[in-house]
Amino acid sequence: MNNPFAPRPARILSIKDETPNIKTFKIEPEGNFSFLAGQFASLTIPGIGEAPFTPSSSPNRLPLEFTIMKVGRVTTTLFSLKEGSLLGIRGPFGKPYPLDKFEGKEVLIVGGGVGLAPLRSLFLALTSNINKYKKIYIRYGARTPKDIVYKEELKEWSEIKRCDILLTVDVGDALWKGRVGVVTTILDKIPCNVKNSVAVVCGPPIMMKFVTYRLLEAGFPGSAIYLSMEKNMSCGIGMCGHCRVGRYFVCRDGPVLTWEDIKDIEDPFV
Repeated sequence: MNNPFAPRPARILSIKDETPNIKTFKIEPEGNFSFLAGQFASLTIPGIGEAPFTPSSSPNRLPLEFTIMKVGRVTTTLFSLKEGSLLGIRGPFGKPYPLDKFEGKEVLIVGGGVGLAPLRSLFLALTSNINKYKKIYIRYGARTPKDIVYKEELKEWSEIKRCDILLTVDVGDALWKGRVGVVTTILDKIPCNVKNSVAVVCGPPIMMKFVTYRLLEAGFPGSAIYLSMEKNMSCGIGMCGHCRVGRYFVCRDGPVLTWEDIKDIEDPFV
């Protein structure tokens, strides 16, 4: 049996700047590595530590891509690495999005900031079999135009049949011609039939909280609202307890949980 705590070697193939503090790392693990959209992995930097990240790339192809914001010691060191550098990877861990339950429905994807990273993996999985879904909507918000990730890809995605994309920023600039306001402002009109749709949400906790309330207000049942409840997922197998939310260990029972799962937990977004 493989040791779940032992990382396998991986090499950084390329690094792309997305925003001033977000980069996408293309990583090639040693040996076979596969995952499903919504699962996560832990990246290890020897002598520094490790941190959990959800792949942002398609689960249907390698190499892996991780879109990461610089926020702490591990990510600061990661941002200092160069192409060709070695690191470690553990996983995949957690439960994926249940795509079989999405078939024949409209899918509303709501993201905030770097939260679009795991949603990118989901979007690529959905569009690889686009005929299984009625329509895909993306509603995405960033702090400023400079903080929008996947700028060029978002333009390309908007050209895909059955896809509808709308962006907003909290604060615009002289060149920004789009919507201005937090992401809930572009949910003032829900674009899909809530009786035959699922919603998938990922972003900062406060954003997820108010988006969830807006979706419930619009008539989405709690079982149709899928939330990426990424906490301090340290061990990845539900042993250390750092990621516990109510009765759930997010690393093992999530990170994909529905509002129905967590609605009775006090302050689940804290």
